[in-house]
Amino acid sequence: MTGWRDVERAEPEFARRVRALFDAHRHKTIATLRADGSPRISGIEASFTDGELVFGSMPHARKGADLRRDPRFALHSATIDPVEGAEARWPGEAKISGRAVAAGPIVDGAEGERFHADIAEVVHTHLDEKATMLVVEWWTPGRGLRRVERA
Repeated sequence: MTGWRDVERAEPEFARRVRALFDAHRHKTIATLRADGSPRISGIEASFTDGELVFGSMPHARKGADLRRDPRFALHSATIDPVEGAEARWPGEAKISGRAVAAGPIVDGAEGERFHADIAEVVHTHLDEKATMLVVEWWTPGRGLRRVERA
């Protein structure tokens, strides 16, 4: 299993930027797979706790049922628009995909199920310093950090 601590150890600066994007806003978006294989997106809260990416599902929620049946997920940070005239300061957006691992009931707060992420890919999309190129950086456990720029 690849946890968040593995990303932090492998690429600390990249992990810091990605985590800052996820921590900047409370609500994120998660994609799961319905029983028929079609995608479902849902709002969700997630946190980085003890070196793990952790998220939950309320009792009887469809996203929890989706994750128990097929653990594949994609989690997206909040998306904000670049400020016109200050595009180079846009922090970008982040995505984490992998498999949800059931971690028992939520013990603090509302009732529900808790999941940890077995991370397959982490992505940070942003602009270069001059705001002339889109930069996509992505990390996987097997290939490490890669980067591509697009005009």
